[in-house]
Amino acid sequence: MTINTAIIGVGNCASSLVQGLAHYQNGGANEQIGLMHWDLGGYRPKDIRLVAAWDVDTRKVGEDVARAIFAKPNCTAIFCDHVPASGVRVEMGRVLDGVADHMADWPDDRTFLVADAPQPDKEQVVRRLRETEADVLLNYLPVGSQQATEFYAECALEAGVAFVNNIPVFIASNPEWARRFTEAGVPIIGDDIKAQLGATIVHRVLTDLFHKRGVKLERTYQLNTGGNTDFLNMSNKTRLASKKISKTEAVQSVAEHRLDDENIHVGPSDYVAWQNDNKVCFLRMEGSMFGGVPMNLELRLSVEDSPNSAGVAIDMIRCAKLARDRGLAGPIHPAAAYFC
Repeated sequence: MTINTAIIGVGNCASSLVQGLAHYQNGGANEQIGLMHWDLGGYRPKDIRLVAAWDVDTRKVGEDVARAIFAKPNCTAIFCDHVPASGVRVEMGRVLDGVADHMADWPDDRTFLVADAPQPDKEQVVRRLRETEADVLLNYLPVGSQQATEFYAECALEAGVAFVNNIPVFIASNPEWARRFTEAGVPIIGDDIKAQLGATIVHRVLTDLFHKRGVKLERTYQLNTGGNTDFLNMSNKTRLASKKISKTEAVQSVAEHRLDDENIHVGPSDYVAWQNDNKVCFLRMEGSMFGGVPMNLELRLSVEDSPNSAGVAIDMIRCAKLARDRGLAGPIHPAAAYFC
């Protein structure tokens, strides 16, 4: 009983996911640490099998996924250095808007080097998904890749493959796309993966805590810095529109009352190269307690960004397969609410 999984984008998040699948393969008691669910609907991490992968970087295209996940510009933690060969070669992907122009201004080890290889059309990607009998297509494109994400969403629709959208490009939450997935009988989970214990989930829990304990939240900010390609990509503010909406609404949705726009700021703030895949969040919340007496909370959270999302991705893959097994179609809201 396997879950045939295809990946778009073999970056840091894919590296952590593939390392994690190797790490949790044997399922020893201690090795279950870090997973929210060991058995999910009868599926375990060892049931996830990689069958196809696409990327556009010349250092990854043509390589076995087990080697490609350690190629530059990937810089995430190596917690499993014995990833066995997968037998799956990284194929050239479709570029479209997946690589921002400003990425060319940085050293090779920090940025994408687009391969000089033919890019696939929709028919080729669909054919590959069908040949490999893929169950789930996982989107790990850079933030702001609207056209590229829509291209692969179209491929998933035509191939009948469940789509997991890990980035803040609105597909599952777009009524028109939601309708198309529903009518096609294809499940979709998205948009924008929520890390295991990252800035957004911590901010949400604390916002909810203010509400439950009778503290009026008046102002808040969440500032994030990091040094991976995700933060470098988002250093161009034009790539950030959907990300800021996604992260801001995640907090607003659990507040007792919506904050005015001028009183809430949530989003990536700066690229700090030496941090690599380490993400640092600076969180401040100001409010009023009993008698209107003011209070404030400040928090600093430091996490390795990509492993922080990998366990969540393992759950999303399994939920997508379960939805497919049960004939569900369109946005899978319970999974999206918990994981996105």
